[in-house]
Amino acid sequence: MDTQIFIPFSSSPPNIAAKMSDPKERFFRYFQAEITAIQGQIDDLATLSPVGGERQDCTDTVLAGISRLSNEVMDAADYIPAYDQRTYSQAVKALTEKLNETTAKFAPKSRFQFKPRAVAKSEAEQRPDLRRRRGPLGNSADLSGRSAVAAGSDVGGDPVQPAKDYNQEIERPDELGTGIRKPSFSAVESVALRDHTGLHIMLPPAAAGAASSGNLTNLSRCVVDMPAPTIGDSSSGSGAPFASLALKNIRQSLVVTGRVAGPVHVTGLRDCVVVVAARQLRFHECIGVDVYLHCASHPIIEDCSRMRFAPLPEFYATKLGTTDESNQWDQVDDFKWLKSEPSPNWTVLPEGERVAADVWQDAVRGGPSRSTDDILRTVGVPSS
Repeated sequence: MDTQIFIPFSSSPPNIAAKMSDPKERFFRYFQAEITAIQGQIDDLATLSPVGGERQDCTDTVLAGISRLSNEVMDAADYIPAYDQRTYSQAVKALTEKLNETTAKFAPKSRFQFKPRAVAKSEAEQRPDLRRRRGPLGNSADLSGRSAVAAGSDVGGDPVQPAKDYNQEIERPDELGTGIRKPSFSAVESVALRDHTGLHIMLPPAAAGAASSGNLTNLSRCVVDMPAPTIGDSSSGSGAPFASLALKNIRQSLVVTGRVAGPVHVTGLRDCVVVVAARQLRFHECIGVDVYLHCASHPIIEDCSRMRFAPLPEFYATKLGTTDESNQWDQVDDFKWLKSEPSPNWTVLPEGERVAADVWQDAVRGGPSRSTDDILRTVGVPSS
């Protein structure tokens, strides 16, 4: 049975402005959004491939989120009643237990049998890959922090076919001369782009099969165009939105995500342009980011500055089918700004400074005449 997680109920009057000026209410809303997001990440663990370290990366992210949330509950003791603080702490504990229960399902089944010491030692010497340590939650992990499957062997130690590394493929020279890399991601269940500089990457409709989640990490001066799998075409059928998406440590880049059915977590972006349609959106430690957005809930920022928000461009809204849906792109909550005055950390992007419609339709799609730097310059990404 899944661990049940309870959080305090809000008891304030329905006046939104009054609620948001109350630190207790702001923390309640923040905690509610964060714990929901972390629960979603835990649920996503079952959809991630154990090969290539994706499941371990997600587990590490969840652990970091739980630790951060626990510290923030303690930091909020100055303005949260003791009873509520205990309830928040119990919720964090339940979240940890849920993660333990979930990861235990994926832990290798033990094949331990009592054997003479000499035999056991002989096997350990012949198969050093079986030497293991306990992970941070009590789960079995190898010395590199990965599961046995992620390390390239199944439970019995037999080799497992490693997942295709599309990032190596992306780094190869563009033989067609278009300047655009189009990895299919057809052999994996999720999209993972990492450690690229100066590339234009465009996902084809065939990548719809890898839409269980997406993870973009450590990119610099890149253009990433991801809507096609979430739209589909006549040959591939209906597109599938990403279940969730994470963007982390990206510099001076343009990221067009397409549609995301669940949450989008954005951490450590600098001087970027992001185009996204999602159910939930959270920004952490971002500076100088222009966000063109369709969001079904209030976007959340924390420890951010120089953030500018605009509605999703009509070109993408039409393709992604969001034109008739409610959009709360300008209802941004800054959880590190507790004053009643508007937060100085974000503003609405003036219409005169927004990227023109024809740029989204033509220039961003690239081609031999459009270099990556040219596209970045056109959408307003600074060069230094």
